[in-house]
Amino acid sequence: MSEHNDPYPQSAGAERSELRGDCERCFGLCCTALPYAASADFAADKDAGQPCPNLQADFRCGVHRSLREIGFRGCTVYDCFGAGQKVSRLTFGGISWREAPESAKPMFDVFPVMRQLHELLWYLTEALTYPPARPIRTELEAALEETERLTLLDADTILKLDVSAHRDNVNKLLLKTSELVRNEAQRTLKAPSGRRKTYGRGADLIGAKLRGADLRCANLRGAYLIAADLRSADLRGADLIGADFRDADIRSADLTGSLFLTQVQLNAAKGDAGTKLPPTLARPAHWSASGAS
Repeated sequence: MSEHNDPYPQSAGAERSELRGDCERCFGLCCTALPYAASADFAADKDAGQPCPNLQADFRCGVHRSLREIGFRGCTVYDCFGAGQKVSRLTFGGISWREAPESAKPMFDVFPVMRQLHELLWYLTEALTYPPARPIRTELEAALEETERLTLLDADTILKLDVSAHRDNVNKLLLKTSELVRNEAQRTLKAPSGRRKTYGRGADLIGAKLRGADLRCANLRGAYLIAADLRSADLRGADLIGADFRDADIRSADLTGSLFLTQVQLNAAKGDAGTKLPPTLARPAHWSASGAS
């Protein structure tokens, strides 16, 4: 099945435009608020709240075009789901931490909380695009409205939120959505019930040999797919929320109709021109025709 006849196509409408990182409207928050450690993803150590040495006066990255080549692959994987511009332009009124140094710490503290909320907005917005989720549509809409309300609070209030409790409540709805959608997709895709494999959250599939595997409608929530061989695998209708795709080989894999896949997951994987993607996500620029990364 091609990516143009996805059984449950995801809308790419304006409602998602604010759920993607827009560096032009952000005060370089991912480059300042977050820590990183020297590793395969980062060439050096940086503490939380310390500006990256590559951050310029205009909050742009001075080495953006060569990040992967100089050892900052992690930067090319990350996405804030639009939290950066929300904190910069709304929560702190467009006044940067350089203009108002006293705002630096609260701004940096709010940013990771806002990212969690925006990630939930992404998942809830996606859930509402699935016709089989109609029985819980009212609940999903209420959760979306409440999550959006939380993102509009002032900084002090946001820092006092019990985001874990809110996330747990939203996750219950997303799990219900997954069951409804995968049940229907199993019939639409005519996937054998015996192949609707349930691995469970946190399944260890690191380095797994899954080339050409029939994973239609599988539950891969939170699975560790690090360096897994998923070449030509069929992942249509699979729930991929939270799955770790670092260095997973998804060349020629079919991910159309997969549930809750994010740009971050794709950025972390190795794909090629033959990888079939949901219409709301972009083919990473660092993917080559051969999938080399």
